[in-house]
Amino acid sequence: MSSVYPTRTPDVGLKTPPITPQTNQQPFAMKAKLNGKADEVPADIDIPDNYVAYTLKTQKPLPPFDWRQWHKEINWISTALLASTPIIGLVGAYYTRLRWQTALFSVVYYFFTGLGITAGYHRLWAHRAYNASRPLQYILALAGAGACEGSIKWWSRGHRAHHRYTDTDLDPYNAHKGLYWSHVGWMLVKPRRKPGVADVSDLSKSSIVRWQHKHYVGLMLTMGFLVPTIIPWLLWNDARGGYVYAAVLRLVFVHHSTFCVNSLAHWLGEAPFDDKHTPRDHLITALVTIGEGYHNFHHQFPMDYRNAIKWYQYDPTKWFIWTMQKLRLASHLKVFPDNEVKKGQLTMQLKRLRQTQENLAWPQDSNDLPVVDWDSFQEQSTKRPLILISGFIHDVSDFLEEHPGGRHLLVKMIGKDATTAFFGGVYDHSNAAHNVSFSFIPCLAVPCR
Repeated sequence: MSSVYPTRTPDVGLKTPPITPQTNQQPFAMKAKLNGKADEVPADIDIPDNYVAYTLKTQKPLPPFDWRQWHKEINWISTALLASTPIIGLVGAYYTRLRWQTALFSVVYYFFTGLGITAGYHRLWAHRAYNASRPLQYILALAGAGACEGSIKWWSRGHRAHHRYTDTDLDPYNAHKGLYWSHVGWMLVKPRRKPGVADVSDLSKSSIVRWQHKHYVGLMLTMGFLVPTIIPWLLWNDARGGYVYAAVLRLVFVHHSTFCVNSLAHWLGEAPFDDKHTPRDHLITALVTIGEGYHNFHHQFPMDYRNAIKWYQYDPTKWFIWTMQKLRLASHLKVFPDNEVKKGQLTMQLKRLRQTQENLAWPQDSNDLPVVDWDSFQEQSTKRPLILISGFIHDVSDFLEEHPGGRHLLVKMIGKDATTAFFGGVYDHSNAAHNVSFSFIPCLAVPCR
């Protein structure tokens, strides 16, 4: 997810890709820029195959945060908005009675603006997980503006960089830098380096995205503060309550709900599909992010319109998109093939099984054991309790008193072949018995011939 407002990034490294060595010609992106259409040309059209390594090597980040120059390091726009809203909201709530109509409206408006981010900014525009009709696009663009997290174009550019460069220094909210950093820290200080290149040329072709980007500040103030204040004022004469609860405090909850997708979703939970990177799945994260908590699945299958694939998992955003399809306001909902999803799950299950297997004690390889004849087995059985099972000799000294069937059944088989009795003649032993027999009883375990 993304910031509350576009932040300035350090101008480090190259602004445009180098001249293509194969053709020795000016890159196509530069040609388009000269023609005035640079925003509709893919930003990554000319990047080299080793872009990540090359960028990290050649584009040096800003020096570490300097407390002596802290006032120059702070991103004041984001800091002011993130710090002022909870203060204004809490002080306002202390002096403002919460009416039930305003409380209900605040919750509804929270989900409205939250869905503008999750169903609009995130799944529709950043990942193109489905198609939306123009009316629905306008609604989501307005709702997203009310969340005060930047324009669609700016937000999607950062989020696409996050997916492409997850957990690297080119990821704007790299989870490896800590929970606080990925939650809000990356917005409070000037970033140390420019995020990795990410293409949003497809969004630049959208008239709705261009309209929202151009008028973003006005739309943000209108949808973020004016509308949630005016509606309670007009309907039940509670402008003050509308401003405090539906505008300011609602905005605090929307912000930190969104930020939890960057932080909590990369820290809490399990990785049932892939553990290469930090994204995790957890119900708690889903509850506080309007369904974006099944983040491990999302990072594996980002173009799937769902986050939760089970019907009972909490994902209001998925339900909203599905409902819009039934109302014919959305179409072409993308779903990753179930067979491929199960492959990812099986891969992780097998990996966990291998890790478990490596921590278990297994029998010695029979090829490394000495071979004894029957007479030697008979002779040694007179000195200690040895029993033959499936060609392997077992010393049952420490198991005589522990045998569930009783000591006598083992004693009478000392110096004999107990294979038939073991495999159903007397008792058809369980897998656990087989494992104990071949793994945990002190034994010679030597083949007899």
